[in-house]
Order: sequence, then structure tokens, then C-alpha cells
Amino acid sequence: MERADLVHLRRARDRMDRDYARPLDVAALAREALMSPGHFSRSFRTAFGETPYSYLMTRRIERAKALLRRGDMSVTDVCMAVGCSSLGSFSSRFTELVGETPSAYRARGHSELSSLPACIAKIVTRPVRSREGRPVGPAVA
Repeated sequence: MERADLVHLRRARDRMDRDYARPLDVAALAREALMSPGHFSRSFRTAFGETPYSYLMTRRIERAKALLRRGDMSVTDVCMAVGCSSLGSFSSRFTELVGETPSAYRARGHSELSSLPACIAKIVTRPVRSREGRPVGPAVA
């Protein structure tokens, strides 16, 4: 892959990281990366190991986990705060990546994370999808 393409892809990925709660679609991200939507999707997957949609949803679920741990927002409010418009889709993706429903995640204690610095807690709780679609990673997440 060309260096210029990687620069454009990183710029689009950075936008997803920054603007995860806003409506983002592949066509808009592809325009920003100066690529056609198809080429952008293929190149993004080659460069980062997942589709743009999957990457964006992982960022949204990552932020949702943090909001749910606070315990002061409903699951519906968290869904909307992270940029999802469908509670059903949000709950399905959350359960797929985290291994439990958003309500169950919110209800259980997260005291084991309180002793960790925020930068480490973020790494430990990051949702990670295995190739089979089941979550992998530390049980503490």
C-alpha cells in the first residue's frame, strides 16, 4: 500500500476516533481519504484489520462501556450519546463485543477498575472481537 494512502486512511480513522458520536458513513470518510467508497473499505480493512463500520462501532462500544460504568445514564441515553440511532442494533453489537448486555454490564460492579490509572483501564476494557465474533481479552472488561 502506498504511503500517501496510509496517511489518508489514518486521517479517516482519526476522524472516526474523534467524531464517533456523529453520523459517519463510508462515503463521507472515503471522500475525506480521497478514495472511492469501495477502495476505501478494502484499503481500510487491509491497513487496520477490520472494516470501517466495525472500527467505528468498536469505538462507540468502548465509549459506551465507560458511560455505563459511571451508572448515571440509562442504556438508551448511552446509546444515543455514542451516536447509535437504534437501541436494538446497539444492544446486539454491545453484547457481541462485550459478552453481556448493556444493562447487565451497567448493573454489575466495576470496582476492580477503580485502582487502575485511566489510561490502563481504557486498554483493559477495550472491546476486542475475535475472528469468530466472540469477545476476547481480559475477564475484567
